[in-house]
Amino acid sequence: MNRRHQHTPWQEPESRAAIPDPPVPAPANNHRRQLINAAWKLAALAACSTGALAVVSAYGGLGGGSDSAPPAPPPAGAPRAVVLTSALSSPWGFAFLPDGRIVVTQRRGTMVIVSADGTTKSAPLSGVPAVDSAGEGGLLDVAIDPDFEIDPWVYWTYAESGSGGSGTAVARGRLSGTALVDVQVIFRQLPKVSGEGHFGSRLVFRSDKTLYVTLDERAEERPAQDLTTHLGKVIRIERDGSVPTGNPDLGGTARPELWSLGHRNPQGAALHPTTGELWLVEHGPQGGDELNRVTPGGNYGWPVKSYGCSYGAPVGTACRIGGGTHAPTYIEPVSYWVPTSIAPAGLVFYTGAGFPEWQGNAFLGALAGQALWRVVLSGATEVSREQLFASLGERIRCVRQGPDGWLYLLTDSGKLIRIER
Repeated sequence: MNRRHQHTPWQEPESRAAIPDPPVPAPANNHRRQLINAAWKLAALAACSTGALAVVSAYGGLGGGSDSAPPAPPPAGAPRAVVLTSALSSPWGFAFLPDGRIVVTQRRGTMVIVSADGTTKSAPLSGVPAVDSAGEGGLLDVAIDPDFEIDPWVYWTYAESGSGGSGTAVARGRLSGTALVDVQVIFRQLPKVSGEGHFGSRLVFRSDKTLYVTLDERAEERPAQDLTTHLGKVIRIERDGSVPTGNPDLGGTARPELWSLGHRNPQGAALHPTTGELWLVEHGPQGGDELNRVTPGGNYGWPVKSYGCSYGAPVGTACRIGGGTHAPTYIEPVSYWVPTSIAPAGLVFYTGAGFPEWQGNAFLGALAGQALWRVVLSGATEVSREQLFASLGERIRCVRQGPDGWLYLLTDSGKLIRIER
């Protein structure tokens, strides 16, 4: 009989002292003790059969090894989404303050501070300049100065109206209570153009405390290849907006703040935790959304090349812009999405302890795709990717890792969500 399926009720085995040994020769006495020991072990195993089955269920089977080896730890809980607040209004970006509170931008032009547990939300911070919130414009990304605890600068991007139309601008102000003071506009995208589409943008501080800004092409397409404009570019500037040393020399009349070109509408950016390189995600047209590793002076092909198609084209490969393939003239994306767009937004590389199985993976939100995507990488090569939390049915606008090691998501519906286990 298989002892794992016996159901003998538990009985405390008698002590060996309670079982008298008859006066037999020593060898026979030893043999009897061995028989008794074997009987006790069988009884104990039968009595514990129900518990043994529970261990198999929890740990995936009974393993060999010494009796002193500890059992394998139980499997970790599945990742779960916890809504911290649903009281935000069209949020776009967020950043963690050193005390754990969260600064959140709201697209129509206000910035608020949410408590670490999401239970309270401040009144709108004063000092935010007027924004153009038409179409895809508004108050966009936000970042905290690397030396915030010494000098509390907060940086943000927004759509700014001006001569010729509108464009993305970068401002900063010192946080004082619920006010932003000493506000300065440190960068303005040129030229300003008419229209309400494609404003980008994300802010990422490098380890040298210079600032990357990802900039859209304002739906103008061709200027993404024009080095005299900021449209469809990534720039690198100092914290006061000046141009740092070390930017690529793109020659001729190229603007000195340019870092890369040929981008369409980059709405997620992050530094790689090992290399320190900038990575970004950007929207394609009809399909062709991209995950890119950004190199200084790199040209990413838009609008000459894309794995996406012009809007309204039949779904397939024949309609890919410029044939799709970027190389050798332009840089190939690390990953791309076809035949339809997920509209990626927000990007982070996971380095926390809460999900050790996700270490080094890239995570990006999806607006049209309404999900969180996990991309497994080997260097700059995609190994696999998977769609997570699609059941939430949320347009995920921004993704960050919190100081507690969990992932945080911001949704267009006004939710701040923590991914934990």
